[in-house]
Amino acid sequence: MAMASTTVPADRSASSTIDPAEAAHFGTLAADWWNPKGSSAMLHRLNPPRLAYLRQRIDAHWDGDPDGFTPLAGKTALDMGCGAGLLAEPLARLGASVTGVDAAPENIGAARAHAEAGGLAIEYLHGGVEAVAGRTFDLVTSMEVVEHVVDPEAFVTGLVDLLAEDGLLVLSTPNRTALSRLAMITIGEGTGAVPKGTHDWSKFLTPDELTELVEKAGLKVIDIRGLHFSPGAGFALSDDTRLDYFLTACR
Repeated sequence: MAMASTTVPADRSASSTIDPAEAAHFGTLAADWWNPKGSSAMLHRLNPPRLAYLRQRIDAHWDGDPDGFTPLAGKTALDMGCGAGLLAEPLARLGASVTGVDAAPENIGAARAHAEAGGLAIEYLHGGVEAVAGRTFDLVTSMEVVEHVVDPEAFVTGLVDLLAEDGLLVLSTPNRTALSRLAMITIGEGTGAVPKGTHDWSKFLTPDELTELVEKAGLKVIDIRGLHFSPGAGFALSDDTRLDYFLTACR
């Protein structure tokens, strides 16, 4: 089992930020998580641009070779809110020693089984930021998670406390705009493309709001990139942050 890394004093927000109702909702999706045509189909469509963005930021931060296959070799990575491992597994294939943490035990069970079947040594833990308190990681990711926690400020602070000195933090989340309400809730959940009850638009954070939380916790935001969706082409990186966006920060 891959184990990540350095120990540090206990983090500033070791108490749980998990919303039990949110954990239960996503736990019901666990068995179908790896089905690209199932309830998590949108996540499968989201993964290619997500990985493309991560690769850009990883190579830029550590001056990596964009043609290399394992830019994270020798590094530790944490995926907080990992679901059943859709991002954790590619991070492992990029060379990282990966830890995935999720609030739903059903997701952790599905993640472990899928990783073992694929011959990947990934450490999966049930819980929130407190599950890895006192450890640090070179790369910390948390994709489409901050809008589901009970205390976004404490959650972001907890992630920052888990970041190594030369580490990279990458987050993604929907923006709180009229477009995101229409696309994700009215259309997405209304048509069944996204499981009903997945989103609470009032909990979405704008780029300015998330930047404020990250910088208050002690990091410097170095990049914000939008995520665009079209029915024909699917998801793609964009300068338009109205729907969804990535945020990258470091010390």
